[in-house]
Amino acid sequence: MGSRQVTSWHGKNITVAGLGVSGISAARALAGLGAVVTVVDNGDGDAHRARAAELGEQGIEVRLGRLDDGAHAGEVLPEGTELVVTSPGWKPDSPLFAAAAAAGVDVVGDVEIAWQLRESRPGRKAAPWLAITGTNGKTTTTQMLASILKAAGLRTAAVGNIGTPIVDVVTGEEEYDVLAVELSSYQLHWAPSLRAHSAAVLNLAPDHLDWHGSMEAYAADKGRIYEGNTVACVYNVADQATEDLVAEADVEEGCRAIGFTLGAPGPSMLGVVDGILVDRAFVENRQKNAQELAEVKDVNPPAPHNIANALAAAALARAFGVEPRAVRDGLRNFRPDAHRVAHVDEVDQVVYVDDSKATNTHAAEASLAAFESVVWIAGGLAKGATFDELVQKSAKGLRGVVLIGADRALIAEALARHAPEVPVVDLERTDTGAMLAAVREAARLAEPGDTVLLAPACASMDMFANYNKRGDAFADAVRELAAGKA
Repeated sequence: MGSRQVTSWHGKNITVAGLGVSGISAARALAGLGAVVTVVDNGDGDAHRARAAELGEQGIEVRLGRLDDGAHAGEVLPEGTELVVTSPGWKPDSPLFAAAAAAGVDVVGDVEIAWQLRESRPGRKAAPWLAITGTNGKTTTTQMLASILKAAGLRTAAVGNIGTPIVDVVTGEEEYDVLAVELSSYQLHWAPSLRAHSAAVLNLAPDHLDWHGSMEAYAADKGRIYEGNTVACVYNVADQATEDLVAEADVEEGCRAIGFTLGAPGPSMLGVVDGILVDRAFVENRQKNAQELAEVKDVNPPAPHNIANALAAAALARAFGVEPRAVRDGLRNFRPDAHRVAHVDEVDQVVYVDDSKATNTHAAEASLAAFESVVWIAGGLAKGATFDELVQKSAKGLRGVVLIGADRALIAEALARHAPEVPVVDLERTDTGAMLAAVREAARLAEPGDTVLLAPACASMDMFANYNKRGDAFADAVRELAAGKA
């Protein structure tokens, strides 16, 4: 699948679906190139109207809420539309896209627009993209990669699904040598022309199936990141599905498959030997030689899934020609974002860890595996997930479980089936104050040497605005617990 390349934007009628950050970014950039832009959104609140007013000052028409005929603005294709640019979250079966398909109009996302605009500034060479996707670990790996690239003296930025909108980056004043690009499955679905220098799929597990429709469709969208790669397709040796996506990809001649593993690496892999991260892919005589890159203790935090993230980032950096010392320095300089396996406090010889970002079962499994004995705080919105496999794999390390949130019964049922001996506290409340009660119950279950781990395996929106607010509530509750012990 490919998108028709736009040779001139001047006078082209473009409809932008969504008045969020990426939609506004695309609308402004395209209007600046002379396109006739109309933004459509079903929302009609004060924030929507304020954004619409700002865009109106730039000559961009915005249609909000219900139209005069009673239809929603986001469901009607404006007359004369030649291209639709969608925000990532809009589902493929949206009425707007059905209308576009019937009219023979392409639908693309802001990443596709960024890819097509990357050479839009005269006299400036487009920066290559090192692209990263996966069910979990995308943001951390992208930030690690950017840290490594900066340690190598390269002008870079972490962009895409994080930070500054990617359209703003590629059309802005600042020049870059290379970009570290995080891409979600949504963004990849709408970016058919993307051709990265090198790319990695970190892992694959069921997620966003309500959006994609099936695991097969979800995996296929993730696999698009490998299409047309020129130097390296990086895959996870422990996750066969990622290697399968490499095998299915249509890449440039000479592009190599590069694996990463927590074990000793074979040729064309990066891995770990005696606490050392080593490279057997980008070295001379890789059948016999290995290059030391960094020590496990250079990775922060040195949990197994985070070491895997570091290896993937290192593989992409090495594919771009980065020297070993920069890999080590970049990993040492990296500091993870909040709510990602973050140490909060230690109370009565029990460590409290916030991994509120573990919003699905795959992420929670990796988090639980990082600790020997855990009192697990879990629950929220399941997003269609099931929990049997997670509980089966994690049961032996559970001291106890405290359940919160709307879909906690699903986890409780899996625990009853696969870990009936583990004590479970089911908090029948979904107000934000439930987190303090959850921490107190977890403290009651914990013994010295244990870890109380918030790794919900669920989304947060039943109780909190987002996973950040959930993590903040956990940290506040831990601090209150510690103050009470003083």
